[in-house]
Amino acid sequence: MTSITVKLEDNKAAMLREKAERYGLAPSQFVSASIDDLISQPDTDFDEAARRVLEKNFELYKRLA
Repeated sequence: MTSITVKLEDNKAAMLREKAERYGLAPSQFVSASIDDLISQPDTDFDEAARRVLEKNFELYKRLA
C-alpha cells in the first residue's frame, strides 16, 4: 500500500477532522473513503462523448448488425 502526504491549511484540517468524527472515522479513514468514492464515479466527459458517438452513428451500427 502506498502512503501519500497532503498539506492542508489549518482550517481545512479542522473541518476534515470534524467531518470524520461525525461519521465515527479517523481523518485518514474518511479521506480514504472519500477518494474511493471519487475514483469509482464514472468519467462524465467520456460517458457524454461515447453517448454522442453512439447516437450519431446509430443507423450505421444498426445496418452493420
